Amino acid sequence: MAYSTDRRRPSRAPRENGRPPRENGRAPHGSGGTPHGSGGDLPETLRRLDGAPYGRYRSLTGRRYAAGPAPEGLTVELVRAQTDPYAPPARVAVQVPASAAGFPAELYGTPVRRRALACFLARRAAALADDDLSVDAGGQEVLDRSSCQVSERGAVTLRLNVPLPGPGRRIDGRAAEDLLCRRLPRLAERALCHGALDAAAIRRFIETVEDSRALREALPGLGLVAFVADGAVLPRRSGVDDRPATGPSVVPFRSPEELRVTVELPHAGAVSGMGVPEGVTLVVGGGFHGKSTLLRALESGVYDHVPGDGRELVASRHETVKVRAEDGRRVERVDLHAFVSHLPTGQDTTDFRTDNASGSTSQAASIVEAVEAGARVLLVDEDTAATNLMIRDARMQALVAKEREPLTPFVDLVGSLHREHGVSTVLVMGGSGDYMEVAGRVVMMDGYRPADVTARAKELAAVPTGRRAEADAFPAVVHRSPDPASVDGTVRGRLRVTARGTDALVLGEHTVDVRAVEQITDSRQVVGIGLALGLLVREGHLDGRRTLAAALDLLDAQLAAGVGPLLSLRDEDFALPRRFEVAAALNRLRTLSVTRRP
Repeated sequence: MAYSTDRRRPSRAPRENGRPPRENGRAPHGSGGTPHGSGGDLPETLRRLDGAPYGRYRSLTGRRYAAGPAPEGLTVELVRAQTDPYAPPARVAVQVPASAAGFPAELYGTPVRRRALACFLARRAAALADDDLSVDAGGQEVLDRSSCQVSERGAVTLRLNVPLPGPGRRIDGRAAEDLLCRRLPRLAERALCHGALDAAAIRRFIETVEDSRALREALPGLGLVAFVADGAVLPRRSGVDDRPATGPSVVPFRSPEELRVTVELPHAGAVSGMGVPEGVTLVVGGGFHGKSTLLRALESGVYDHVPGDGRELVASRHETVKVRAEDGRRVERVDLHAFVSHLPTGQDTTDFRTDNASGSTSQAASIVEAVEAGARVLLVDEDTAATNLMIRDARMQALVAKEREPLTPFVDLVGSLHREHGVSTVLVMGGSGDYMEVAGRVVMMDGYRPADVTARAKELAAVPTGRRAEADAFPAVVHRSPDPASVDGTVRGRLRVTARGTDALVLGEHTVDVRAVEQITDSRQVVGIGLALGLLVREGHLDGRRTLAAALDLLDAQLAAGVGPLLSLRDEDFALPRRFEVAAALNRLRTLSVTRRP
């Protein structure tokens, strides 16, 4: 498998190299499994290799070595060696036993706490690492990452990329000893051991994540699809800097009284903010007043965030999916007849496929595919939507007869989508008042301040415009069963996954355009998506008969315990993806072949 990232150093970025992945089924690091071999004393071993041909580094792989006196019991494993000094860095796993890490059991007693603690430690290690030690710490989201894991017993495993020294294509044993047996253990001692860390900061980090998780899980019982806490900071610094905006112009969020909800959280206690109810919610307002900023916060609300992000208590239901138009994407056998009644070409829209979708057909397909994958909340922004799929006003209806217009606008289907299928929708809309008729709530953003204008919107909607509804029901989704042979990501028998930033996933010999999958957080999650597709095939979850939704259920169950199943495919830097981004990438794979189920 190959791997690249948009943040790589040119000479050190990991890509395809080293030995084929091991298939012996051993437990991943940090999982509590038994070590698969002990290599003895690493300093002595490296001194013996001094001056040997560079390729001899590979003789060190597959064993754990005692690397130094501190932290006590620390071991280092060379998971994958470099082929030469100019190749991408080696992959190294450092394990600190629970006795040396010293974390109180309460800090890692649940999966949520282990994920939060691992994220804290990865960020600490990345901040302390020198130029030769590359640690994936992620951004503002707290995701389950392969770079750092905390076991159920409190052991810590850090995985990082390390360039092995070798001038003249000969092993520099002394430099390697300094790197692996002094600098790396020193990093572990300073970043992975409780005694060297700020205990209050660790607790604050874990409690922030626990509160976020508790808030998200409380939403269904409150009849909400999302929640935005008072005081939240939604604007970001720039389009390429996801940290919170700063300065006197930043307006902290404050809920309208009509939508105010108070939620009791484990650590923050009673927290008040705006509850977004189930059904259809319309977000309106003038340009540059914060409509899309609010929607982007809800997009990101499916993830937990680090303390200080500003969106720590912005939460959206787990099953929330952003959809948009996407000219040129592939669509494979999706039932679009709810949106497209017929085509001039005579193509069957109940079993629609194309290699070059229009804006309207791509958005229609994305809506149907999201519901097929289990989405219960859709987010739509008019700025990235196909106008002709969103609305057809009275004048256009009068000019173009329905029998000549194959498209049924979303405004006539969004209410049924909730009533018959339990799928809520939050729409940003500044150009069409027809959505006021179908919205249960209307929120106006004015200078980044929200106001509930539902009553006024209903008054306006009561005045007839002459527009006629063109549909009254959203049909049941036709489920599809992917052919695993069409999802082959192997090259010469090996799974190959490459992330081109967040724009593209290379799976085997095929490139999947994921630019429009806006809830992908970073390139490491793209790698996780590729590995998840490989796991779906390897485990037989995709078998040609099982529906995609059922296969995703099996994937969720397998990944519930963490990164181990994906590490068994390849030890790389990755973050666990959601089922919806995995499905989105699969649906955009141009080799995908499916059969349809009644």
